[in-house]
Amino acid sequence: MRSHAAAFVARASTSHRLPLDYSVRSLRVVDFIVDGLRKGGADHERVAGTLFGLGAYVGEVLVRRAGAAWVDLDADQRGCFGQAVGVRMPDGRVWNPLGKVLNRFSVGAPEDSLQTFYLTLHGRARRAAV
Repeated sequence: MRSHAAAFVARASTSHRLPLDYSVRSLRVVDFIVDGLRKGGADHERVAGTLFGLGAYVGEVLVRRAGAAWVDLDADQRGCFGQAVGVRMPDGRVWNPLGKVLNRFSVGAPEDSLQTFYLTLHGRARRAAV
């Protein structure tokens, strides 16, 4: 997933000059991108690759800033999350950043903010949030 996030950042930074630096602040940019896709009327099929890249990016922010690790989900977790991969936090909790991006796209409610998701995330390592 790290390589998916890096490839997405490279494409987004080159073509759109987006400030995706793996900081917690950059999750506001992700919220903005997803909201723009929604408001632009994009259908899920057309933007599935972009949403996957954004989900990989959000997960990588959790890895770099919150002490998470990418994990392959077991059958029960895949059934619950609808994804094959997620992140495991230092306290053992498993989260679904790919699904969080999809929820933001599908619903678009303020409580689905990806920055808020990080800031209220249980189980993250206690370090400076950049």
